[in-house]
Amino acid sequence: MLPNDDFLAGGLTEEQRELQLLAREFTMREVLPVANELDPVEGEIPMSLREKMAEVGFFGIMVPEEYGGLGLGALEYCIVAEELARGWMSVASILARGQSVPVGLPEDQRKKYLEMTVRGEFLGATAISEPEAGSDVANISCRATKSGDEWVINGTKMWCTFADGADYLQVFARTSPASDPRRRHEGVSAFFIPKERGTFPEGISGTKVRKIGYRGWSTWELSFDDFVLPADALVGEEGKAFRTIMTFLDTARAHTAARSIGLARGAMEDSVDYLKTRIVFGEPIEKFQALRFMVADMATKIEVSRQLMYAVCREIDAGRRASTQASMVKLYASEMSERVTSDALQIHAGAGYTTDFAIERYWRDARLTKIFEGTSQIQQRIISDSILGR
Repeated sequence: MLPNDDFLAGGLTEEQRELQLLAREFTMREVLPVANELDPVEGEIPMSLREKMAEVGFFGIMVPEEYGGLGLGALEYCIVAEELARGWMSVASILARGQSVPVGLPEDQRKKYLEMTVRGEFLGATAISEPEAGSDVANISCRATKSGDEWVINGTKMWCTFADGADYLQVFARTSPASDPRRRHEGVSAFFIPKERGTFPEGISGTKVRKIGYRGWSTWELSFDDFVLPADALVGEEGKAFRTIMTFLDTARAHTAARSIGLARGAMEDSVDYLKTRIVFGEPIEKFQALRFMVADMATKIEVSRQLMYAVCREIDAGRRASTQASMVKLYASEMSERVTSDALQIHAGAGYTTDFAIERYWRDARLTKIFEGTSQIQQRIISDSILGR
């Protein structure tokens, strides 16, 4: 770790610092060895690791205490996510599957499912994106049609990670056309679909996306062909689910920033170790000023990202909207992560371009952080619109 670690804690409370250290130790002991073994062979996150995450309370960080969770906020959630991503970004991502259940469920179901979620027994996957509705969420065209006491869904969803391994799907589909082209977000509804883990219900089929990274679990293209649901599968108010999507984006983008920071930190820490052991011209390459200055830049960019992330999370936890700031930290941290992991690969030289070192994993995964939860260009649009108007 870097010197003066107390400063790098960024004003965390004693309890937050203890959680950070718990997550750090857990990552180095449980996550990193699994990632180093399974990512190169495209293996799946093992159930044993998920069970250990549940045992230490990582599923349910933001779940209220009355449901068995820790009752903490976005800051604690992102602290843990950064540490887990230092080991394997996919593990920091599965963390998100165990923090809530769909909004709008009846209280008895909400209690039941949240208690299961905390134990790691009820994790979900969300189907929002489509071939023509990625960053433009309002362009959803997958249709849910009312037929008597049932809903029938037809259409295609893209980029649904963990769709097979999840215990439920949350699917967003259009239940009515928008009344005005300027209000395309109207008419989108949310559906809650409990399912057997490892399978798809009748009427849903899936094709795996051939990814270059984000290994450890599968990402799917889902096809809905006259998929029938009972009327009560609709959660929340019909036609108003776009608000649900937007409500969670601030925290989701802070979470992506945390994952970006964890990846960059892993790359930098591995580079520091490599600099100390690699001998060139009779001395360790840590003596070379050009490489030392690269590490200085890495550390500075990581810390700037972390402090902005902490600030955004504190705004979220105070109940204030922080959409522009969340876009800023998502943009800055993801761009930073790609640059830092690329510099780390350069420090490793030819060795970095092999699967013998974790650097290439950090590099591949960092590239994705500039795409999901809204591309860098979408974040730039949000930020510029907030300053200049639409």
